[in-house]
Amino acid sequence: MTTNRRTAAAHAVAGVLAFDGLLHVFWATGSHWPAADPQALSYAVLGRDAPFTPPVVLPLAALLFTAAALVAARARLGRGHRFWRAAQLGTVAVACGLAVRGLAGLAWAAGVDAGPDEGTGSTFHWLNLALYTPLCLVLAACALTVARERSE
Repeated sequence: MTTNRRTAAAHAVAGVLAFDGLLHVFWATGSHWPAADPQALSYAVLGRDAPFTPPVVLPLAALLFTAAALVAARARLGRGHRFWRAAQLGTVAVACGLAVRGLAGLAWAAGVDAGPDEGTGSTFHWLNLALYTPLCLVLAACALTVARERSE
């Protein structure tokens, strides 16, 4: 893979994770966009009722921003850089986390461990099928590609 393709893959992963982090910060302000109310947001994003309060969403935002930074750093740092190993291990962890979420999404789509609010007619079910699961699987593959690529 060329450096340009690795950089593009890293930018895609880091960009989506950073955007998701910004959404979590936005939700920490009390907004429930794009849903009609906080409960609808919770059911659309998680498939169940859960609070979208600062103590819940801000740590998730921090995790997403850290993951984005690690993947971006891995694409930029050479093997000899003192933070290369941390960026490498972080990028592998990001790839694994995204893969686990993607595989869990496939299980949920198949009805495994689907609660009453996660059924085939729910907003979560359709968002999981159309957006969350495919995006996580593609981003996992991109992050793994970034981690596997040799440094110059």
